Amino acid sequence: MRIDLVCPIPQSIESFITTGIVGRARQRSIVEIVLHNLHDYADNRYGHIDDEPYGGGAGMVIRCEPVFACIEQLKAERTYDEIIYLTPDGEPFTQALANTLALKTNLLFLAGRYKGVDQRVRDVLITREISIGDYVLSSGELAAAVVIDAIVRLLPGALNDAQSAQEDSFQEGLLSAPVYTRPAVFRGLAVPEVLLSGNHEAIRRWRYEQALARTRQRRPDLLATNGER
Repeated sequence: MRIDLVCPIPQSIESFITTGIVGRARQRSIVEIVLHNLHDYADNRYGHIDDEPYGGGAGMVIRCEPVFACIEQLKAERTYDEIIYLTPDGEPFTQALANTLALKTNLLFLAGRYKGVDQRVRDVLITREISIGDYVLSSGELAAAVVIDAIVRLLPGALNDAQSAQEDSFQEGLLSAPVYTRPAVFRGLAVPEVLLSGNHEAIRRWRYEQALARTRQRRPDLLATNGER
């Protein structure tokens, strides 16, 4: 997979793509991530990429020219499965969407700042808009990092234990069950006996029941969406 990220401040995400699971996936050539600085495509000698909004109001807006120049150049080099803009009014990002995007070959992300990008960018260039939550960040790079991390960890070979990603919260429409490790007893608190039994079917059943109970308590909306079990 190749991921291109077009953004105003690529330095803010450089450490993220060189460390942890994403960094290892790049080292193993599982994913290629390329950062593109919007300021390099500015059409003025000062490198400015933003301007005041028409109609007045607070904040600044990223201009059309640098975004079109950058994305059109990238599109001339390869075909993208999706060109994604990170925005609070996009479709909610879910594990199911991460699973879908992880099957793609080429993805391009546009991360905004300020009050966002000129609407003409969204109308002409963007194929999908994604929100990571009902809140506003000062940096679209942060939102892009969240989505990229969720995608990359699903790629074959990215995790040392491939089954781990398949057992994450939300993969089955439920939150994860509680997890334990050594010691078996800590300060009088014991690990549930079923996890020490070696009975894999009993363990599987216990984990499902715990996941269902936790979801019903903390995120009943998930059960409503997927149908009460």
